[in-house]
Amino acid sequence: MAGGGYAGNGSTGNIGSNGRLTMSVIITCIVAASGGLIFGYDIGISGGVTTMEPFLRKFFPSVLRKMADAKHNTYCVYDSQVLTAFTSSLYIAGLASSLVASFITKRMGRKCTMVLGGCTFFTGAIINGAAINIAMLILGRIFLGIGVGFTNQATPVYLSEMAPPKWRGAFTIGFQFFLGTGVVVANVINYRTAQIGSWGWRLSLGLAAVPAVLMTIGALLVSDTPSSLVERGKLEQAKQSLQRARGVGIDIEDEYNEILKSSEDSKLSTNEPFTTIFQRQYRPHLVMAVLIPFFQQLTGINVIAFYAPVIFQSVGFGSNSALIAAVILGLVNLVSIVMSMFVVDRFGRRVLFMEGGIQMVVFQVAVACVLGAQLGLTGDQQLSKGYAILVLILMCIYAAAFGWSWGPLTWLIPSEIFPMKIRPAGQSISIAVNFATTFVLAQMFLTMLCHFKFYAFVFYAGWITVMTSFVALFLPETKGIPLDSMHIVWEQHWYWHKFIERKE
Repeated sequence: MAGGGYAGNGSTGNIGSNGRLTMSVIITCIVAASGGLIFGYDIGISGGVTTMEPFLRKFFPSVLRKMADAKHNTYCVYDSQVLTAFTSSLYIAGLASSLVASFITKRMGRKCTMVLGGCTFFTGAIINGAAINIAMLILGRIFLGIGVGFTNQATPVYLSEMAPPKWRGAFTIGFQFFLGTGVVVANVINYRTAQIGSWGWRLSLGLAAVPAVLMTIGALLVSDTPSSLVERGKLEQAKQSLQRARGVGIDIEDEYNEILKSSEDSKLSTNEPFTTIFQRQYRPHLVMAVLIPFFQQLTGINVIAFYAPVIFQSVGFGSNSALIAAVILGLVNLVSIVMSMFVVDRFGRRVLFMEGGIQMVVFQVAVACVLGAQLGLTGDQQLSKGYAILVLILMCIYAAAFGWSWGPLTWLIPSEIFPMKIRPAGQSISIAVNFATTFVLAQMFLTMLCHFKFYAFVFYAGWITVMTSFVALFLPETKGIPLDSMHIVWEQHWYWHKFIERKE
């Protein structure tokens, strides 16, 4: 079949499968997954504060002038490159830091990288909360971006290496769950702080320090992954870490020996990981590391998450109602992520990718149809309350599809497909592509909305069609495959097998 399959032989396919679901691995993975909180909080908070009048009056008065214009175009009210720079500047910093994080993750460990990310994000939160001008605001965003780049690079890798193969999907999706939780918490905070007055936006931005502190303290308390410890020559610590994760009395020798073998193979390579990953035998890995995060952003979800309050306010909700609508959208996404955690290791990755893709296409087009029929191309009037609620319902169904498919799986797939020698480099490339695409789309979305009108949603629907077809043809199923046996899924794939050196 197009997606390939897994039919391992010998004992390889059972490595790590006899480990219990221990309290140690549950707590460790929950703590690590909480790294998603800081990213989610930032996504939610940045969109909300940009609808607060005191924030706009201080930093973006031109937007307020557009809102006061009785003849304004609904699609174009928030079209400001400086305003979008506030949101998107984080992603340029995240792009650069994610590449640096690859070297830190390899040499100092996954845990150390998460701690550095939390500390840097904390610094950015304090600067943003105290900002007195746009330059200070952007500086804070850059620090936030560095923190997010570090944690997003290290956390999914940490989770995939620590979790038993049987439950790897659910544990790694924990990162997306905390990301979604951060979005919801941020939207609730925005709703409350918007009612405070002139300084409510400072509280929204400054409270980003709280998830940063929680994640940093948690990361300091957990042990590093067995793979990372072996990679750095700490063999006894690695064995103890693996034993705690799999359970006392569980035979870990086969899994431990596979990690040792992967580490030895990694050390035989004299090339840097960023050179090795471009070799022909790693072509499928590189393609997935680039295209999966690229496609995820072209679902349009992040720009909708950033600007959800802006979009809802534009189409007819009041300021407070727009923030409530954003909370509802976030809650729907969060519930769907939980559903994904329960089914991803049962039904596999490909089924969720394709079902979610089809559902997103249908409801993106539906949103476009409603906006096109009611606002047309002029956008010189707002939607009625009934149609505004319909848009919210359609976007919620779209967000649910993303929440159980492209949202969590974009973090899961790159974290599990790479061999140890190029795993940090592969994850860094994946995060860098994610940030680069997010930056471009975040910077252009409000302008796109102004010029494309409702066709902006058709634009994203077209891309979702392309990427769903890509998954159907080129993504093999990785459910339940031990990390160090993942080469088998490429060897058996109808297309990628020609690039892989078959291992005996």
